[in-house]
Amino acid sequence: MRKNETVRVTVEDINNLGYGVGHLDGLTVFVRGGVTGETVTAKVIKVTKSYLVALAQDIPEPSPNRCAPDCGSYPACGGCVYRHITYAHELELKRAYVRNAFRKAGVDAEVEAVRTTGKTEGYRNKAQYPISKNPKTGALEVGFYAGSSHRLVPAEGCRLQPAVFGRISHDVVRFLTEHSVSAYDEETHSGLVRHLYLRRGEETGEVLLCLVLNGSGFPEEAAFAAEMTARCPEIVGVLLNENSAQTNVVLGERYRLLAGKDYLTDRLCGLTYRISPESFYQVNHDACELLYGLAKERAGLTGRERLIDLYCGIGTIGLTMADRAAEVLGLEIVPQAVECARENALRNGIANARFVCGDAGDPETLLGKAARLSGGDLSDAVVVLDPPRKGTTRELIAALDAYRTPRVVYISCNPDTLARDCAVFANHGYRLSPVTPVDLFPRTGHVESVCLLESVKWSR
Repeated sequence: MRKNETVRVTVEDINNLGYGVGHLDGLTVFVRGGVTGETVTAKVIKVTKSYLVALAQDIPEPSPNRCAPDCGSYPACGGCVYRHITYAHELELKRAYVRNAFRKAGVDAEVEAVRTTGKTEGYRNKAQYPISKNPKTGALEVGFYAGSSHRLVPAEGCRLQPAVFGRISHDVVRFLTEHSVSAYDEETHSGLVRHLYLRRGEETGEVLLCLVLNGSGFPEEAAFAAEMTARCPEIVGVLLNENSAQTNVVLGERYRLLAGKDYLTDRLCGLTYRISPESFYQVNHDACELLYGLAKERAGLTGRERLIDLYCGIGTIGLTMADRAAEVLGLEIVPQAVECARENALRNGIANARFVCGDAGDPETLLGKAARLSGGDLSDAVVVLDPPRKGTTRELIAALDAYRTPRVVYISCNPDTLARDCAVFANHGYRLSPVTPVDLFPRTGHVESVCLLESVKWSR
């Protein structure tokens, strides 16, 4: 099999990158643009010893699960992967993704149907847009990187973002162009503006605007802040972020406020939250409320238990459950998020919540302290885990068992690390409840999940 050769392949499945999956002559074939059940003619664009990558060219009988993409940047943009299939089929694929992750991890799991709000457009409350100079025209452009590359795909009007983000990004590019403010060039490490970073409160409508610079400032920054806030009244704060490192990491450590305030507020599950630029906050407000409601059900709090919220961010999960807990103890590694969590407890009149800064993956940071406060164990506690994509640590899971933790609610944005960690929990005698996927990221390959792990040894 050679590159540019034409092959005929039947698509058996679609993976979480949006590629159809088939087999040919003992090789796995990943077909870009293929849909389950279709037999397609495809052009081979990559050849390895174990798999091929091909581009669908002729589809004699399109699948009923196929639909016309409704975005001009698809599939070049690296964001959405499922715009060529129906949303109903996407939900089936995401359920299968979670189910397969547990099967590969050797964990027997019941995976429920994917829960969704049904909203697939304009749901994201956060965007980080690269800004670069078009190599042909020299014009500044804002958009997203194509998959597995740093080639910019212009996308001022992304369908996943609220319309106000498109208007702001247009205004930002226009201002930078009119004032000859340069865009950053990765190859030469020259130029000034790297990214436009936007956050929005779904219920309040408040927007934070942050420019990420390869430097500490620019002469027109006061005029920039004044013009942006004048043109868009929803903007409550304009900030600069300094990132002069030669890195793919978007944000640097230092922020400087140009106008307004350095945070926004939003309401979630009936509570009001202060959200700083550095803090984690779920990108899909309505689906997050659905997810947190399921987590609260799984926790089964009666008012007598302590709730230990690990990887707590700005306190959203713990505070939404505080009305059913004797006490909430939250742990988060980002100092600014801990500050927000404490203020959020005060803002909402929640007196039974405390938040500590530290590494949630280190058992001694909070678990040991919490256990010592109650005679050496956590038998009166429910623990909530909401770690980053890499999951949690074996050491933390072992410590939860050692401290006699009866129930753990696990929220995850990565089915593979969730399944891996649940296998470790099983080795410590924890029984897995049904896993419920929740679609916080429609049209993309990502899916959130929530489950309950109950200790056979320590549950009452």
